[in-house]
Amino acid sequence: MIQSAQVRQVTAYPGQPPVAVRRGAAAPFGWWPAICVALVAAIDRIEYNLLAGALPTIQEEFGFSDSAGGAIATAGALAAIVLLLPAGKLADTGKRTWTIAAIVAIWALLTVGTGLAGTYATLFAVRVLLGAAGQLYNPPSSSLLGDLYPGPGRARAYGYERMAYFAGLPIGVIAGGALAQTVGWRTGFFLVAVPGIIIAVLVLTVREPVRGLGDQLSRWYTDSSAVEQPAPEPPAPMRAQLVTLLRIRTLRSVIIGLSILFFGLGGLFFWMPSFYAREFDLPEASAAAIGGGAGLVGIVAGILAGSWLGDRLHQHRVAIGGWSLLFGTVFLAGAVSVPVLAPQAICFTLANVGFAGAIANLTAANADVVAAHRRGLGFAVLQMLVTLGGALGPWLIGLASDATGSLRWAYTVVLAPLVIGSLIVLGGQRTYRDDAAAALGTVPGQR
Repeated sequence: MIQSAQVRQVTAYPGQPPVAVRRGAAAPFGWWPAICVALVAAIDRIEYNLLAGALPTIQEEFGFSDSAGGAIATAGALAAIVLLLPAGKLADTGKRTWTIAAIVAIWALLTVGTGLAGTYATLFAVRVLLGAAGQLYNPPSSSLLGDLYPGPGRARAYGYERMAYFAGLPIGVIAGGALAQTVGWRTGFFLVAVPGIIIAVLVLTVREPVRGLGDQLSRWYTDSSAVEQPAPEPPAPMRAQLVTLLRIRTLRSVIIGLSILFFGLGGLFFWMPSFYAREFDLPEASAAAIGGGAGLVGIVAGILAGSWLGDRLHQHRVAIGGWSLLFGTVFLAGAVSVPVLAPQAICFTLANVGFAGAIANLTAANADVVAAHRRGLGFAVLQMLVTLGGALGPWLIGLASDATGSLRWAYTVVLAPLVIGSLIVLGGQRTYRDDAAAALGTVPGQR
């Protein structure tokens, strides 16, 4: 029997009766909210990356260059940056579940609009709008997960979201290539809009938690006398809040590392089907299946292993993220240089294992070092900069491909930045414990 000292009644939802929580529970309110957020992340990336899988067919129909193709992804991501800070502010003040559901419904409509595009200009405009809306779910959903999952479950909660996000990349690529070859690329976009509407409805089944709930439980887990959340600071102008956030040393390391990582992954996944088609003379669907399948296996394995290790050794999350990033970079170099298909696919899979493990731990670390009342804005800053990094990848690799005549040589532009990012992240471990304690309010200088 669990001792009464190990169970407390906690006010988890505004206006609802208290809920019994066992001390140390990783998911005191169940894993359904994390699953719903993961579904949102998955459909976002599936819808967005249909274009990459169907790109050869679309290029043939509209007749645009690699640079123009890469510019579609880059422009959409840059458009999202404009809206991310307001979205972060809304995540810290509004009802997060409703915001997420509305965003997913908009994605579905824009996906239908992609299938209706009749010219490159129209396609470009619709994809820019989709890109602008695509990242807006991240601040409210990340804030939501931080409140529903205390420290011992955070790497898994954020890991599931990141796993779905990055699994959606290869799934979208595979689906885009397969649908373009079987039913036509336009019909493919129409079909994928349906699950988007279903997921928007599912999000509304998640109850909105009390802000700061996850941190309240984290304090209790580590100190049996702690249960109440410290009073949040008075609201401050956004500029002042941004300055305060960027003073957090670990946050700066995590943001830089993830931005560089997303720069590499953004270009890697966007052009990988074209890489396999050109370098190994594969049909469109086969190229998308191999590139997407290798990425999917690596991402799932990396997230599961990385999040398990990160929750087990949560005081070392940043170091685990840095070494994982370096591991992925080494095997990405192998994937770029190996000219034989089978070992190249193995290297690509292992690269994704490392990158996914880094993402799970660094995303959880981002939540650990930012106080609950600023977490939405904190994730908006993170997402804004990683989106910028991801936006540059497809475009720069497209430019390098046009300049060199080879996607293999073009991929080398991401290797050196990834090594630098790994070293910056590893340096962030030195400040992680102090910054995480400050975010919980257990030492002076609460953030």
